[in-house]
Amino acid sequence: QPPKNLWAFAMYSSQQNNSSNDEDYDFNYDLNLNSNSGPPGTASGGYAFGQKAPRMSTAMQPQPGGAGGGPASRMGTASQGGEARPMTSVSGAGFSSKQGAGNRGTFDPLNQGRGAAPALAEKADNSAEDLAKEMEKAVHSLIEQSAQSSENHEFTKALEKAKDAGKKERALCKHRESNGLADQINVDLTYAVWFNLACVYQQNGMMEEALNTYTLVVKNKNYPQAGRLRVNMGNIYFYQKKYPQAIKMYRMALDQIPNSGKEVRFKIFRNIGNSFVRLGQFQDAIQSFETIMNASPDFQTGFNLVLCYYALGDAEKMKRGFNKMLAIPIAGIVEEEDEEEEVKAVEEAEAVGQARVDSLREELRKRRKEAEHYIITAARLIAPALEKSDWTVGYEWVNDALKIDHDNLASQMSIDQGLQYLKNKDFEKAIELLKSFEKKDQNMKAMAATNLSFIYFLEGDYNNADEYADLAVRNSRYNAKALVNKGNCLFVAQEFHRAKELYLEAIGVQADCVEAIYNLGLANMRMSSPDEARQAFEKLHTIIPNNPAVIYQIANLYEQQGKNQQAAKWFNVLITRVPTDPGILSRLGQIFSKEQEESQGFHYQLESYRHYPVNLDVISWLGVWFVKHEMYEKSIHYFERASQIQPNEVKWRLMVTSCYRRMGNYSKALQLYEQIHEEYPDNIECLRYLVAICKDLGRPYDEHQQKLVKLDRQLATKSQNQQGGGAMTNMVGGGGPATSREREASPRAEAKRDSPKKQQALAAPSAKGVDNRGGGRIQEREEEDFADDDVNDLLA
Repeated sequence: QPPKNLWAFAMYSSQQNNSSNDEDYDFNYDLNLNSNSGPPGTASGGYAFGQKAPRMSTAMQPQPGGAGGGPASRMGTASQGGEARPMTSVSGAGFSSKQGAGNRGTFDPLNQGRGAAPALAEKADNSAEDLAKEMEKAVHSLIEQSAQSSENHEFTKALEKAKDAGKKERALCKHRESNGLADQINVDLTYAVWFNLACVYQQNGMMEEALNTYTLVVKNKNYPQAGRLRVNMGNIYFYQKKYPQAIKMYRMALDQIPNSGKEVRFKIFRNIGNSFVRLGQFQDAIQSFETIMNASPDFQTGFNLVLCYYALGDAEKMKRGFNKMLAIPIAGIVEEEDEEEEVKAVEEAEAVGQARVDSLREELRKRRKEAEHYIITAARLIAPALEKSDWTVGYEWVNDALKIDHDNLASQMSIDQGLQYLKNKDFEKAIELLKSFEKKDQNMKAMAATNLSFIYFLEGDYNNADEYADLAVRNSRYNAKALVNKGNCLFVAQEFHRAKELYLEAIGVQADCVEAIYNLGLANMRMSSPDEARQAFEKLHTIIPNNPAVIYQIANLYEQQGKNQQAAKWFNVLITRVPTDPGILSRLGQIFSKEQEESQGFHYQLESYRHYPVNLDVISWLGVWFVKHEMYEKSIHYFERASQIQPNEVKWRLMVTSCYRRMGNYSKALQLYEQIHEEYPDNIECLRYLVAICKDLGRPYDEHQQKLVKLDRQLATKSQNQQGGGAMTNMVGGGGPATSREREASPRAEAKRDSPKKQQALAAPSAKGVDNRGGGRIQEREEEDFADDDVNDLLA
């Protein structure tokens, strides 16, 4: 058994080599002598572990247990005691007999059983190079954080991180230069820091800072490829509307791009063309766009080219450019009908969640939709302009061109032609054209029915409108516009609950359908649900915040609910959108008057009069306001304006005369009363004031008094003949009944006439200090009121 002898040789050879240090040599071997353990030990007898064994003798003693459980033996020496000598003359193999504490006595010549390695010693102090590496890692981390914040649209945070990265990168460069590590400066890291900072400046709208940063990068000779960043600089100049500088930067960037980068070069050409379009230099723009279309055509460039031809008014070039657009292949178009049906089935399964969404199909659908959008927009643009004398010729040419490969777009153009008939007030041809779609596919049928329902609704033919609205809803239940048309028909039929349901369904189909939301608010108003109506209009206000009609409805609802402060707030918002609307200014003035803010009310009423000086309500309000403040000269101006607007209305002339009487100008008042009496001899109010002023001036009034008594008797007889004690009407003009406007405004006046106290106020005013019935003295009145009922109402 060679391993045992070899182990013995090694042990005793080690003893011989270390005989000079016997005091340091440890002869205690913790050998495992069990039968299940490793190789057998020496013939040491039965000594316990840990005890010092005597030196070997020459006798051969059997081992208690060998490797296989059988006897084993080993050669010893011929001596028993004394100095130990080596068993053979072979020199030691160099193994050390001293073992570790946890592995003592185990045969491990390769020292593989030492256990786990000790912990690494901590560095007491980092070196300059290690510190530079840590600083570089910190810069990388800040750049990544800035980029992530930009992706999350947190531009302010991204700018802070980018600036911190710039500071740390400069500190890193100084550290390496000061410690003799200049050759380790990472120029790519510097490029990344400054490029990220420039991009973040641009995102935050700090264009000048971004330009300065880009300039530092492109002028640095360490970055020979940085010239393409001039594209970003050109974009900044384009944003600033500095189009010549933008073109210069684009061309300088174009010189830096090799011919192999065709895609990038064509994008730069497109930017140059767009800049020329903004400058109005369409010929130069056409050159850039034609360069792209001849080499690598795309729909966006083709549309821009057609737009330039349209701006120049060249019909032939418009046709040529449109044909180039149609020649561009569209990815994802299915030609076979079976494949088309299969694609529709798969799309429906994806919509309901039965199949996994195919990202490739989604991308193809997106590209196809974008291409069709460019084509149909270009078609709508050039169709009316191809033939100025007859716009239908252009539509026919466009339809013929589209029918070759884009039949669905041709159908849409036919519907647009019908709408063009509507714009030209040719309703019969529009209806005829749209009815031709009844035998086409479901989508086109629904689109045509929706437009037909709209046409009939505008014409007031609600039966046909309702019929085609039903047809549109049946063919396309998820068509928000069709649902709105059907709801409108029900609204007209006073079925507000059903109309509300359809409006809500349309909103469920299209959450931002402004027509459905607006009509929903109107339906709630008709159903006496002002809170729900206001909620609908406020939601619509978040979608279209600058729409005056929506703001007006919100303010109107607040006013109807008596919330004048909120109403005034929304009316103030409204006049910022329509500052010259006299009706809104008048409404705002009335609200402030209700809130006892007379100065504000007067201001807005005056502004309303300034923009629209023929509104009788505003004129009468201003005239009465000046009367209440005893500024009769100014009130005369407004009442005279009212009499000019309504020359046959006697009350305005009576108001003018009353102002002169209040001013104390009795002669002028008497003159005006006599003129009014000559034109309207049966006007009882004029006679009352005429009798009173004649008494005041000491002039004869018997004739006027007799006429007044006669008219009083006639009015009393007429009031008795009316059933239920009807209201007494003013005798205007030749003694006829009151006008329609007076009848509308008569309830309050009639109630006053029925009241005894009010009847006393309507009596002819007495002369100062004279009783009408017997000439006795009466107490002088401190204040006189207008006898005209309408003015009394305004004063009240």
